[in-house]
Amino acid sequence: MIEKKKLQQEQKTVLVGLVTAEQTEQQLNEYLDELAFLAATAGVVAVKRFTQKLAHPDSRTFVGKGKLEEIKNMCPNIAT
Repeated sequence: MIEKKKLQQEQKTVLVGLVTAEQTEQQLNEYLDELAFLAATAGVVAVKRFTQKLAHPDSRTFVGKGKLEEIKNMCPNIAT
């Protein structure tokens, strides 16, 4: 019997985090390290990290407008 192999496209993601008054840059990096590990165990490759210092997350976009544009430029195939 001939086995059929499925060609599966590699799933990729970017990680986004904020440095806030409640969270230091070191803590953020630890959280993103853990998130990258969890993604890898699910078969997803984290290709880029985006971080930003903000007093609090933007209620609509999480990051600021400039950072959002940077993320959009890095990920042109993601639907908006």
